[in-house]
Amino acid sequence: ALQCINIQLLLDQADRVIEQGFKLGLTLVSLGCDHYPSLLREIADPPPLLWVRGSIELLSQPQIAIVGSRKPSVAGASCAQAFARSLSESGFVITSGLAQGIDTAAHKGALKAQKPTLAVLGTSPEIIYPRINQALAEQIVAEGGVLLSEFPPTTKARPENFPKRNRIISGLSVGTLVVEAALRSGSLITARLAMEQGREVFAIPGSIHNPLARGCHALI
Repeated sequence: ALQCINIQLLLDQADRVIEQGFKLGLTLVSLGCDHYPSLLREIADPPPLLWVRGSIELLSQPQIAIVGSRKPSVAGASCAQAFARSLSESGFVITSGLAQGIDTAAHKGALKAQKPTLAVLGTSPEIIYPRINQALAEQIVAEGGVLLSEFPPTTKARPENFPKRNRIISGLSVGTLVVEAALRSGSLITARLAMEQGREVFAIPGSIHNPLARGCHALI
């Protein structure tokens, strides 16, 4: 049976969510807005709304995504940080997912270069996951960067949200660099999405004995 949809009720709910976001210091960017990232608009399934905390101008700057293992080797984390720092100094915004491991190293590399960095979250921008990166998230915003999400205010961490946000990480970026990834990993999902979106994919090779290099070797 067809159900009658109360349009006014939906509009009222939307107004409440938007007002809640504004009170949390978030900016709402819609698909038709001038500030919506042009590269992200090109993907097959761009998010209709982006909730942004931080410098909205950063969204339109050229970005390189750096992704990889949540439990990298010391050498892998150091490599990610060094590449992030160098690419930042070359004029790219470093985009990643604020996860532990390679993501964290990438954001820190950009910050060490005193450059802004962009974090795409699997939660709403006012809820930081993992909690261990709360201070890093605050530093990103304080130093001119951005916390960004398609998920509305009060959205907590859910397993299904993180693979979904990967298309945004790759979609924002002209290319994706994978640093240490197992053969079955979220980083390879991001790399596959980048290829489907017609973007460049780069991978750092490693030891043939390192399981975390196998995903990178498969990409190469």
